[in-house]
Amino acid sequence: MNTIVKSDFNFPELTGVYKGKVRDVYTINEELLVMLVSDRISAFDVVLPEGIPYKGQVLNQIAAKFLDTTADIVPNWKIATPDPMVTVGVSCEPFPIEMIIRGYLTGSSWRTYKTGAREICGVPIADGMREHQKFPVPIITPTTKAEQGAHDEDISKTRILRGGLVSPEDYELLEKYTMELFERGSKMAEEQGLILVDTKYEFGKKDGVIYLIDEIHTPDSSRYFYKEGYEERFTKGEPQRQLSKEFVREWLMENGFQGREGDKLPEMTQKFVSSVSERYIELYEQITGEKFVKVEAENVLSRVEANINNFLANYKL
Repeated sequence: MNTIVKSDFNFPELTGVYKGKVRDVYTINEELLVMLVSDRISAFDVVLPEGIPYKGQVLNQIAAKFLDTTADIVPNWKIATPDPMVTVGVSCEPFPIEMIIRGYLTGSSWRTYKTGAREICGVPIADGMREHQKFPVPIITPTTKAEQGAHDEDISKTRILRGGLVSPEDYELLEKYTMELFERGSKMAEEQGLILVDTKYEFGKKDGVIYLIDEIHTPDSSRYFYKEGYEERFTKGEPQRQLSKEFVREWLMENGFQGREGDKLPEMTQKFVSSVSERYIELYEQITGEKFVKVEAENVLSRVEANINNFLANYKL
């Protein structure tokens, strides 16, 4: 009863429901989005069978904080957080791309570079770079927004414009907002002893105005390194200490699961589930610099539903 892995709400004037790997999004009267950040956890594109207590609260509150602290850069979709696991905001027409920005050569960009490629999404990369090396200037490497169940694919600015996915005027703004958001996020991370390595932003449009939508700067959408020890580890060619859900993927791999056909999910013991919950709370406190306050989790589904209904009853569409 103390986690949400499934929701099936029926709000007044409900006009649509979308259920992703982690988020359940309810559309109200084609105008409002009610986004529930569940306690589901996914890895290797598979939703794991057990919910993680407080994970939804952690991700929702991190995203809400960063939406509030970047609203001077670009308007965003958030109106309110009627429950610690819920954000309500304006419904926008999303752009069919995600803006991924990278400050360091790591992850998939490093894997691509290792194959001999010297450009990513049309962006040239210098010879002689090493894993986890900082780029002289952050690079933007967009991806397509895949349909549910499919994988996003890298795409260049040239292809985006040539294919008419985004107008040249809008794309120029998306690039500007992406750079400024990343700069703000990087400064805030540095204040907490962290390095914002890479992240993704999603944008939409409403009444001709571009809005920042979805979550930002959470450990599910971003990669963080610990600043302390970064230079020493980089010099020695050692792995960086990361602040992300990588530890979940590592546990799965240690137990023989990588999402391949025939792989069997290992049992998620109560001890492991509790340890993941504690790790997410640590992530919250490290990223925000604030103490995490657990909300009442008895009958959490009823609490969330009541809080949303109360908000909708008092909100004028």
